[in-house]
Amino acid sequence: MKLQDFEVLTFDCYGTLIDWERGIVNEIRPWAVQHGLALSDDELLETFAELEAKHQAAMPGKLYPDILASIFRELTLRWKIPENEESAIAFGKSIERWPAFNDSATSLQYLKKHYKLVIISNVDRDSFARSNEKLEVKFDKIITAQDVGTYKPDPRNFEYMINQLAQMGVSKGKILHTAQSLYHDIVPAIAAGLTTMWINRRKHKTGSGATAIVTENIQPDFEVASLAEFVSMHQAELRT
Repeated sequence: MKLQDFEVLTFDCYGTLIDWERGIVNEIRPWAVQHGLALSDDELLETFAELEAKHQAAMPGKLYPDILASIFRELTLRWKIPENEESAIAFGKSIERWPAFNDSATSLQYLKKHYKLVIISNVDRDSFARSNEKLEVKFDKIITAQDVGTYKPDPRNFEYMINQLAQMGVSKGKILHTAQSLYHDIVPAIAAGLTTMWINRRKHKTGSGATAIVTENIQPDFEVASLAEFVSMHQAELRT
């Protein structure tokens, strides 16, 4: 199997292209410090992961900023901090402040020359539009949880994506799903019969970060530590 076998790269955005872990910590850390909470980044992120999975499963029809605000409210209860609705709403709107990874824009611009690029994201259309400005590339298709009405890892998100691409004349075998999260993306993509590229952004870190823990023995078809490494792999393949 070669990277040149595929016509479309379907991308998760947050965690893969946008550094949501840094964005989340940048938003929660000052608030936690203000209230005397001595929590590590891993503790903050792993608590977030637990609550995100819970709230998305319970409220699949809510937009992602509302999910984030609900997570924030539960954090105040868990950590016994006075509720602050203004802060909860601000956290919900923080997506636009989350930074892109340093290699995202240039890597996407390179890959655009060789593939159609598609987003399948767990956010809403307005939030993604803000992030897209940082990615500096025009995607051929954008699919959000708002479009589907459910959040990954729900299989319906991948069924929807596969059907949308079929309407564009792209068969499942020509799709390479490219993502960081095993929980949100790689596991359900494999279950949907897709070939997968794991962008293992946490390769040199401990813990599971902002994504729920996966206990299955998962074998992605490709694995790299960054999008830049994906580009290097593609360039090496072209030289052979």
